[in-house]
Amino acid sequence: MISKKMLDAINEQINLELNSAYIYYGMVAYFEAEDYSGMAHWLNIQAKEELEHAQRLFDFVNEVGEKVTLGALDKPSVDYKDPLDVFKAGLEHEKFITASIQKLYELAKSEKQYAAEEMLRWFINEQVEEENNFSHIVTLLERAAGKSGSLMMIDGKLGQREE
Repeated sequence: MISKKMLDAINEQINLELNSAYIYYGMVAYFEAEDYSGMAHWLNIQAKEELEHAQRLFDFVNEVGEKVTLGALDKPSVDYKDPLDVFKAGLEHEKFITASIQKLYELAKSEKQYAAEEMLRWFINEQVEEENNFSHIVTLLERAAGKSGSLMMIDGKLGQREE
C-alpha cells in the first residue's frame, strides 16, 4: 500500500514518461523528414525505452494494489533547427526527467514508502545513463559543426544502436 500523495506522484511520472516517448517520436519525425535515418533510428529506440519506463511504473502501481490514472499528452515539436538542436532539447528534457525522479525519490524517502524507494533506485541509475547518452551525442555534434562528412558518420553510428 502506498500513500495517496505517493500514488499521485507516481501517476504523474507515468505521464511524464509517456510524454517523453511522444517528444522523442516528434524528434524521429523531424529526422525522417530531414533524411537522417540513423538519428531517427536512435531516437525511435529511445522512445521505446521511455514507454518501458512508463510500463515499469505502471506495473508497480498495479502490484501495490492501486489504480493507474493517465493524463493528456502534450503535442511534441517536429520542428528543429538542426540535429544539434534536437539532441540539446533531448538532453534538457532528460535533465528535467532526472529532477522529477529525484523529487519522487525524496517523497518516497520522506513518507517511508520503502517499496517505492527501492523501485525508484533503478530510475535514478537509468537517468545517469540517459543524460550521458544525450550529452555524448551533443558533444559529437558540436565537434562536427559545419562538417557534413562528420555529420553523416555520426548519423551512421547512431543507426547502429541496438534495441
